[in-house]
Amino acid sequence: MNFYQHHVFFCCNQRAEGQNCCNNHGSQDMRDYAKSRISELKLAGPGKIRINQAGCLDRCDEGPVMVVYPEGVWYTFVEREDIDEIIDEHLVKGRVVSRLTL
Repeated sequence: MNFYQHHVFFCCNQRAEGQNCCNNHGSQDMRDYAKSRISELKLAGPGKIRINQAGCLDRCDEGPVMVVYPEGVWYTFVEREDIDEIIDEHLVKGRVVSRLTL
């Protein structure tokens, strides 16, 4: 059994000015929001869900990006509603949100 049911990594890499990167598209704010929502829903902790930030996940042109393990599902997102949908559908109900996958 995995230590976490789901381990979520948000790319929060910041590249030099002018270079495309996830953090230029608000990934740090979305990671903070996701972490807060998971805590509010009492879904955080061992055996549950862990939200982390990552350095470059090497998909800069598709960003912002996040990846959910153990499934290895890659998502992109634009607004908080996208994060809410990923939390509700994938992390809680186990259903991949196809419209946001990469």
